[in-house]
Amino acid sequence: MPPPSFRPKKLDLGCFINIRTIRDNAKRLVYEKYEAERQALRYIIRNTTLPPRTRAEAQLQLTQMPVYSRPTQIRNRCILGGKSRAILSDFRMTRFNFRMQALAGNLPGVKKASW
Repeated sequence: MPPPSFRPKKLDLGCFINIRTIRDNAKRLVYEKYEAERQALRYIIRNTTLPPRTRAEAQLQLTQMPVYSRPTQIRNRCILGGKSRAILSDFRMTRFNFRMQALAGNLPGVKKASW
């Protein structure tokens, strides 16, 4: 039996839980935490009126930030299945899950096309 101090975190992500979904959730939390600081550093780096030393220091600080604070680390995943391909960004679902939910009538305002 593990010691009482070790307890796995309970995540309520509302979707199928696998390691990729958990990691993506962690990436989103870290990105949200560092977003303002990252934008401020990027503004300093791009401001050509500032002295070059200040801009170089900002570049160094930006490269030393955690990897998960980068926006390119975040990948769109399905909120139902956790898959990362064929995602409809408006609904955050795979095309298959979107079709099943739409046919079941679970998506308000969405109905099958007929003309």
